[in-house]
Amino acid sequence: MDEQAARQTGKKQHIFYGYVVVAAALLITIVSHGAQHTFGIFFKPLLEQFGWSKAATSAALSLYLVLYGLMGIFVGRLNDRFGPRMVMTVCAVILGLGYMLMSQVSAIWHLYLFYGVLIAVGMSGSWVPLISTIPRWFIRRRGLMTGIVTSGSGIGTILLSILASVLIAEYQWRFSYLIVGAGILMILVLAAQLLRRDPQQMGQLPYGYDLIKAEDPAYSGEGMCFREAISTSQFWMVCATFFCFGFDLYTVMVHIVAHAIELGIPALKAASIIAVIGGVNAAGRVGIGSAGDRIGNMRCLIISFVLMTTALFLLTVAVDMWQFYLFGVIFGLGYGGLAAIMSPMPAELFGLRSIGTIVGAVMCSFTLGGAIGPVLAGRISDTTGSYHTAFLICAAVSVTGTILSVLILIRSERKID
Repeated sequence: MDEQAARQTGKKQHIFYGYVVVAAALLITIVSHGAQHTFGIFFKPLLEQFGWSKAATSAALSLYLVLYGLMGIFVGRLNDRFGPRMVMTVCAVILGLGYMLMSQVSAIWHLYLFYGVLIAVGMSGSWVPLISTIPRWFIRRRGLMTGIVTSGSGIGTILLSILASVLIAEYQWRFSYLIVGAGILMILVLAAQLLRRDPQQMGQLPYGYDLIKAEDPAYSGEGMCFREAISTSQFWMVCATFFCFGFDLYTVMVHIVAHAIELGIPALKAASIIAVIGGVNAAGRVGIGSAGDRIGNMRCLIISFVLMTTALFLLTVAVDMWQFYLFGVIFGLGYGGLAAIMSPMPAELFGLRSIGTIVGAVMCSFTLGGAIGPVLAGRISDTTGSYHTAFLICAAVSVTGTILSVLILIRSERKID
């Protein structure tokens, strides 16, 4: 509870509603992003059922990510104007129906339509509106609260990857998609009703309002409009950095299970790699997100990319289960840190004025990288019979992201546009 905010609004507040927003957003993230990362679990059954190539099947995820990213800018603008409750409710209905329709796939174009289009439109409301809303509610603990919300992706990855594996083993993939879709529809629509755009809608002030510096756009609610932000070199460097993140993340999440199985690891054990990534990723989001409040988000950006780069080089030589688990721990920490600072860092650099649209643009770059990586990896594996070269390319892309992170910090400290 923010006692000072309560006193300044002239009302006795028993609960700071920002915590309700965080709880609702966390639940939405657990369910929606947990479901998103089951694509790698369903990947093998789809290949076995229809005999499609890895590249063609991965292309559905690439289409999904491109549209998901582009929609992020649109829903970010809608969130700036109307707030997350309306946006999330509409998107939740579309998302749930999309997953339910996946149970009816019988041709490759069905996969592209249901997953690449419908699920992409539905998922667009489950990230940008949430992580661009949290900075409006919290000045103190902004990084921590964003980390808690985004940790839902890691928690959901553990829960949904296990659930999907068990369901597929017990009921096959079609009925599994039907169950996942129905659960998404019910849970997300209900949770969305608790969301609010900003504290003013509840007669409150942001948590830590007393720390606001009137001249600081990262706290005062002012800052650059979207047009001003895109005229700076920092904006494009941030976008390029998150492009690298998306390229590496989605390549790993789509292909790691298939890669492990091809090395002779049983399917359920291979799926557990994703669960490890998810669990550590959740801890990384909270831990590194909280660290961003103390040492700065841009330093955490560098730390996270160093972790991811180390993990990817390890992946190129991993053959035993313990090596894959070690990879999952290091990769999950880096992944969690990068996800946690996706909105606090733009808020720090560009202010809150158009935070939804700016975060949407950064998200678009992230998903564009995610669209390219899995298809390229699938093509390389189809051609060479191995993922080794694909994961080496991922390591090189991560090195590029590390370099860009250092340049962003240098430019920020020198206040270079």
